[in-house]
Amino acid sequence: MNIDKDLIAAFAPTGRLRASINLGNPILAGTDAATGAAKGVSVDLATELARRLGVELELVVVDAAGKSVEVVAQERADVGFFAIDPLRGADIAFTGPYVLIEGCYLVREGSPIHANEEVDREGRVVVVGKGSAYDLFLTRELKAARIERSPTSPTVVDTFMALGDRADVAAGVKQQLEADAARLGGLRLLDGRFMVIRQAMGVPKSRGASAAQALAAFVEEMKARGFVARALARHGIQGASVAPAGQADGA
Repeated sequence: MNIDKDLIAAFAPTGRLRASINLGNPILAGTDAATGAAKGVSVDLATELARRLGVELELVVVDAAGKSVEVVAQERADVGFFAIDPLRGADIAFTGPYVLIEGCYLVREGSPIHANEEVDREGRVVVVGKGSAYDLFLTRELKAARIERSPTSPTVVDTFMALGDRADVAAGVKQQLEADAARLGGLRLLDGRFMVIRQAMGVPKSRGASAAQALAAFVEEMKARGFVARALARHGIQGASVAPAGQADGA
């Protein structure tokens, strides 16, 4: 990144870099048990970007992906961290992905469903987190099954359980589903994945092409230099991989 006053103004018009942090995705962020502060890969990336810009960092913490998209699109935050999706690209310029994670299905132990391709059947109900990447994806892809939305991604399995026999499948980030299955018991994940979720950074398109290009270059450098890999290891994140080198998605 070549930093000049125009780029700083584009990223931090208030004098601070306001970064939207979504606690609803445990791969990207969580809460420090000792301090209550947000921590995680996304926080580390935001901290490094603010350092390079020479401005103070302000975290705008939300609990769901849809809210994270909203605060950046409405310019209540300057950058954000979310999965790439065409619908989100109307107001946000995405970088290339920095992390790849898996979207998977979970069912009850006694469910007759044993494969991903058996989910999209007439009469079946799939629970998703409202506004999540997999909500947007499955809304487009599922033709026969019906979608039921929980308020956030972390509440998907609890909503699924509360619905009882009115819901057949819970969809979400693999690590969240695994943790919920271990917590509640009597549940199992279907083999494989129904999608790869490409996690990227984004900036409001209104900030201009230079800001979008600079952010894309920043993400590529953070991958190439091992920053993202070290952050995943430091926060004990398993099951996610650093995305290959590449250009901005352009969504």
